[in-house]
Order: sequence, then C-alpha cells, then structure tokens
Amino acid sequence: MSQHPSSSRRQALKFFSTIPMLPLGAGAASTLLSGCGGGGDSATPTTAGGSTTATFVSAAFTSTPAPTATADRATTYTTSQMVVTLSDHSTRSYNLAYEPYFLTGTTVSDGQGGTIVAGGYYDIQNQPIMDTTGSTARQFFSDSPDGTSLLTVANASVSGVTGNAVFAVVQFEYTTYAQDGSTSMYGKLPSPIAVLTLDQNPSTGKLTLVKYHNVDTSGVNGLWITCGASLSPWGTHLSSEEYEPDAWNLPSYWSAFQTNLGSTSVSPYHYGHLPEVTVKADGTATIKKHHCLGRISHELVQVMPDNRTVLMGDDATNGALFLFVADKEKDLSAGTLYVGQLQDTFDTAFLAGTNTVSWKWIKLGSATSAEIKVYIDLLANGTLSKSDIMDVKTSDPSDSTYTKISIGGAKNWIKVVSGMEKAAAFLETHRYAALMGGSMGFTKLEGTTVNIADKVAYSALQNMETSMVSGATAWDSASKIALTSALKAGGVMAHTLGSGQIDTSGNAIDSAWIPSVTKMLLTGEDISADSLGNTANPATVANPDNLKFSEKLRTLFIGEDSGQHTNNFLWAYNVDTKQLSRILSIPAGGESTGLHAVDEINGWTYISSNFQHAGDSSYVRGNTELNAAVNANYNNKFSAAVGYLTGTATSLKLSA
Repeated sequence: MSQHPSSSRRQALKFFSTIPMLPLGAGAASTLLSGCGGGGDSATPTTAGGSTTATFVSAAFTSTPAPTATADRATTYTTSQMVVTLSDHSTRSYNLAYEPYFLTGTTVSDGQGGTIVAGGYYDIQNQPIMDTTGSTARQFFSDSPDGTSLLTVANASVSGVTGNAVFAVVQFEYTTYAQDGSTSMYGKLPSPIAVLTLDQNPSTGKLTLVKYHNVDTSGVNGLWITCGASLSPWGTHLSSEEYEPDAWNLPSYWSAFQTNLGSTSVSPYHYGHLPEVTVKADGTATIKKHHCLGRISHELVQVMPDNRTVLMGDDATNGALFLFVADKEKDLSAGTLYVGQLQDTFDTAFLAGTNTVSWKWIKLGSATSAEIKVYIDLLANGTLSKSDIMDVKTSDPSDSTYTKISIGGAKNWIKVVSGMEKAAAFLETHRYAALMGGSMGFTKLEGTTVNIADKVAYSALQNMETSMVSGATAWDSASKIALTSALKAGGVMAHTLGSGQIDTSGNAIDSAWIPSVTKMLLTGEDISADSLGNTANPATVANPDNLKFSEKLRTLFIGEDSGQHTNNFLWAYNVDTKQLSRILSIPAGGESTGLHAVDEINGWTYISSNFQHAGDSSYVRGNTELNAAVNANYNNKFSAAVGYLTGTATSLKLSA
C-alpha cells in the first residue's frame, strides 16, 4: 500500500538523521529529497521486508588523484566521494567540494553594521597593526590561518542568523611576508584569534558567515604563534603557543614582537602556555591562559573523555610526549604534569611496525595556573630572574653539580636552584623534563587526537630526523630514540590507552586514559625529487601535522605540513579497513591546517579545513605558470582560505 507523500518524506528525514550528512551544495537538498515524496514504497527507507529502517554501517572515501594540471595545483582540489553503506546493503554518495568562508585580507561583516579585515592583526590596545612597507599603508593580515573549532552554544542569539547559529573559533599562526614581499614577518606579530558566527541552513547544512569577532587578548598579554587547536569535551576552544621563546636564547624576532604587541614589559615566560577560548551566546568570547600544563611547544592537545586527562604533543627538536591530569573535570586550571619515558628503543624495527614501545610516566609537579602566574609576573617585573630558577650553561662548566641535557638541537648544562623545582617544572619545562629523565628525543611531535571506542590515541611526527637519529648532534642516547637514518617524511603513531599506571615515583596516576604501549600506524616515504617537485612519495602521507578522528566515520583525518609534497594533502584513513584516501589537495606551496572533524551539529557532519602560505616554496616560485596561477587565486600569495568540505548527493538508494 502506498504511503501519503508527507508521511514518506517524514520517514526519509527520520532515516537521514541516523547517518552522516555532509552539508550540501546549492540545489543538492532538493535532489536528495526528490525521491522521498513520490508516494511509492520504493522511496521508503526500509529493508526488503518493509519493517525495519535501514541504519548506518560504515563510510569510506574515494581517493583524489594527486593533481598534475596547473589549474588544479593552484587551488583547493578534490574529486573524492564519501560513500555511506547502510544495513540493507544500499549506499549513498557525496561528491566533495571545498567551501571557504572567506580569504584572509578581505573585509567581512563585524555583525554591528560595519566591516573588519579577516585575519587582521591588533596590538595589546586592540588597535590595528599597520604594514607600512608598501606604497600604501594597510593593516597586517595573516596568510596562515590554523587551528579551528566548530561548536554550538546554548541559547545563542546573533543578529543576522535566520537558521541555526554555529560558531567557528579560528586562530592565525603568523604572516609570512610584509606587503613589500621580502620582509619576513614570522613571529613578529601577536597572533589574532576570531569567533565566526555562521548561519546554518537547517535544510542543507550550509554555513554562511554573518559575523566576525576579533577576540580581545590583551588580558593574557597577547598570543604567541598559535598553531593547532582542539575542541574540549565541554565545548571550549583549546588554542596553542608553539616554539615558546627561550629566555636563555631569545629568538631574533622577540623585540619586534614586543614592539608590534605594544608592550616591552612582557616576559618570554608569558608565552608557551595553553589558551582556552569560551564563546558566548552573542558570538563574542573570553580567553584565559592555563600556566600549569607546561611551557612547551604546544601544538594540538587532546582532552580525553574523562574531562581531565590531556595528551600533548611537543612541536620541538628534543621534544617529548607530555601528559596533564586535571584535579577537577572540565577545569584545566590545576593539576599534575607528567613527561613520558620510553622503556623500549624507538628504532628501525619499531618504524617498520614489527615491534612496539612501552611507556612510564615521570611526575614533574602539581600546580595551579594562578601560582605559576605569580612566578611569571615576578619575572616580568624584574623581582625574579631566570637565574633564580635555574642555572644554564651552554658549554661544559666541568662541575659535577650540573647535568648535561639536549634541548633545541643543542647541549646545555643545567642546575635547578634549591626550592625552585616547581617554577622550573612549569616554566623551564623542556630543561626540567630532560633533567628528570624524560625521553626528550622526538622531532616535531605534533597533533594528537583520540579514538574513544577503541581507547587509542594518535600522534603525528612531522619529521623523524636530527634528535631522533643515533649519533646526530641533537641526539641523546638516554631518550631511547635511535633511528639509524632519518625519515624526513614522518609518520603517525598509535597509543594504547588504559588505567592502573604508576608513575616513576611509585604513585598511582588517577586516569584511565594513559598511553601504555605505542605502535607505528603510518609512515611516509622519502624519494628523490620527481618532476612535480615532490621529495616524498605522493601516494602516501608525508609530514603529518593536524590529526582529528571521527567516531562515527571510524576515520582518522590527517593534514600535512609538508615541504616534501609540493601540494600538501588532507587524507582520510579508515582504522577498520586500513584504507588511506587523499580527499583534498591544498594550493601548491601551502600547508593543510584548521582540521576539525565534527560528527554532528544539528544533524550535519562537518570537516573543517584551512590552508596556509599558498605558493611559498622555491619550486612554485621557479615555475612561472604555477606561480602566476597561485598569485591570481590568492592575492599574490598574501591571502589564504578558511572553510570546510561540503558534499553534493550524487546517488541515493533507500532500499535494497
């Protein structure tokens, strides 16, 4: 018996709510529902017996070929599909497409009747920072958008939203050059962070920007090189400050940063912490820094489902795997900091996947953010000096009270001032962790994410070189990381998580989400340069950076920060089928950033993706045709995109 069209449509919509739904491009919604209102039984989402609604089983992505045509290499490019399989053996497919909210440097709505420069820089008085290197002064804006979180807020109310209010928090890592095209600006500007209010179309899932709000960071002394980011389980944006300025060896751009910030009274110890952004119902936000998670090269942290355990990568040479366990759920302002110590050798056999390595965890200290902030303020006003915390030598003092360590590819000899262990643990974390026996041998240990169902965490190693190679200058045999040769293309590690672990002092660690055993999941492959400029095999991942896991799709998404792939790629790796699919190609010379996989917002599935510094490679600049195409697409390389992957329904079968 035929159903009434509206009844059939309701059943179909109910059915859709059980499966992943990518936001649809223009016209796709009507195509999607056109088979749902015709009144025939064939349109009803049931099994062959007509009694049970088909349910989601799995999803897979088809792979986009690595682009070779200039036009495809000079922009965001995908030919992939997401193919969903249902319990009645039917499938539905989406063609993927990339949809930007904006290009940086363009003017967008500030939600108050005016406009604002997307990715624009501001000083500590919230005044635009101007670039005067060109014929006409203009506000500095970033070509390097990075960490992005998509989220919702209860009772959101923002003028201009006609559908559902969805928010994106976007941070901007740096800008590559001033407008003269030659003055390097890396690290010289305080990183901006913005809240985007997006109008979600309930019928299609499409997101449209209606308001751009620049977050006031003056209360946290501005932000330093914000890179990857993650969404906390309680809905806040967890930012980052990587390459913390070493007070003993300040970077060359430190004074320029102070000048552009508008404050010479800030201390290097103000940076290298974990900022947390809380979005409000009106599309504005507040920000605070947590000073008790270690002052390291924070890249992309992952809070576990217990709302307390934080696994942290460390984007440094002579970096480590760090762990923080908060005292209270959903509150990162107090807790205990640990560093990992390998119990087995990270060697060529481990890299090949033929063995695993196990961990012990060294307690570095317990603290509140407030008490560490007291030390920072004393250091900033000169009441306390860095030498009051730790004595650091860069050459051998021939004194047995000093300990030789490796840090940042160099050797130091260090000694902690008696009574200042806590300050050392949280403000000189790299040096103190090395002193305490942490495995400080990783190179660019970057993004982290978690597969909750399997209790597995993943960490990206962008490169495996320098400090990871036995006998190299930066190498430290105590780290138990000893590759016989470098693998510049890097790889992804998988950590088994569990409870019942004891730290090296014999005390129980109060968490059920602690890495115990690690294996290699994926590795890249170094090659001789090919005709397209690749020095890593384009058929597989190279220099992984951003990682995000989708529980519903059972998919690990991997974004590249690769100087070895001329076009960086975004990959989808199904952890059940082991299928690795290239789903997006980034403009040549750019980096894949801003990755965030969201299983469901008001019934829609999202994959956020940005890119940085399009065209910034010697290969692109030396290729006249490709260089011109990138320049034409992205404002002479000054602009970059913030956006997400959309889908168009290309086939739909609701019954077997």
